[in-house]
Amino acid sequence: NARDSLGAMAPTDAVYLINWFPGTTSVVQRYGYSQFSTGYGAADQVETLMNYYGASTNKFFAITTANKIYNITAGGAIGAADVSSLTNARFQYINVSTSAGNWLMAVNGADKLRGYSGTTWYIDGDGSHDITGIDTATCSQINLFKNRVWLVENNSLNVWYLPTSAIAGAATAFPLLGIATLGGYVIAMGTWTMDAGYGVDDMAVFITNMGELIVYKGTDPAAAATWTLVGVWRVGAPVGRRCFTKYGGDMILISKDGLLPMSAALQSDRIDQRASLTDKIQSAVNSAITSYGSIFGWQVIQFPKQNMLVLNVPVEAGDNQEQYVMNSITKSWCNFTGWESNCWELFGDNLYFGGKGFVGKAWDTLADNATNIATNGKQAFNYF
Repeated sequence: NARDSLGAMAPTDAVYLINWFPGTTSVVQRYGYSQFSTGYGAADQVETLMNYYGASTNKFFAITTANKIYNITAGGAIGAADVSSLTNARFQYINVSTSAGNWLMAVNGADKLRGYSGTTWYIDGDGSHDITGIDTATCSQINLFKNRVWLVENNSLNVWYLPTSAIAGAATAFPLLGIATLGGYVIAMGTWTMDAGYGVDDMAVFITNMGELIVYKGTDPAAAATWTLVGVWRVGAPVGRRCFTKYGGDMILISKDGLLPMSAALQSDRIDQRASLTDKIQSAVNSAITSYGSIFGWQVIQFPKQNMLVLNVPVEAGDNQEQYVMNSITKSWCNFTGWESNCWELFGDNLYFGGKGFVGKAWDTLADNATNIATNGKQAFNYF
């Protein structure tokens, strides 16, 4: 509990809970990690982990600051890189299914869009997978909504979409000028599933660097009859490009107001901190964002296998990261240290993170790569 004073703290709370996890019936020491993928350069940071989901096979990829993509599906020491000569390792990606197969598509805001077919990698502009209308090297975020691939242009209020069920072709601009009244540029797009009282529907959600949430519903952005603006809301400014994640049927935003579920944030006033999942640790979250908000590595991921929600906090670039971890059943929080992670991903229902010179498998073994796990906890004070 990083919100209440010591005198007002409930007896069941803790002042701090480091490397202990609040389970549903007990508080347990956290498990450690093992090195799942190795063989990178000693100074290489793994900054992106990506899954490819095929009809009969799944693949796991790591992208490092050596600007290379490696296939790490089998674990162990890496072999030759699948892709080299990239500009940076900070990709956002989606999986898309079309009549032609299953595809992974990824952008990083500096290189042309990269795609994977299940057997080979391709690049936008190779003559077979061309996207026209927008230079995909200027796109830093990608999303799938209603069978359309959407691209977010760098430092712009323009977003772009491809034809239905297509991975290439002519991209069409969808400008948010005039809708985003605070200006700025679009940071990310997400797909939010909401029950509006007449059934479940998907909404397209855009977030600007100024903290404006713009929500649309419909199927065809070019047809007014099938595309409607639901509303515009103001929340805390987003933190990092990886600020959205799915959370069951909801979606979570990492913002300066904490971790905001869309269903709660858009039904309450911004000053009502109770809408935030991090309400009970809001002071710690605010302090971390103030100190480290500009550092790469902010990400939130759900780990259903252990009923966890993990918020990565990059204390230093490529070093000394920590995590704020919530029990998704009880909504109780704790703090993990010792997992120096730049990025996170699930593969085969297990949780992995990219670190310095390795990819780690989290919550695996009773030590951190053969190093003891140091724990610390202080319970709330009680009156006799």
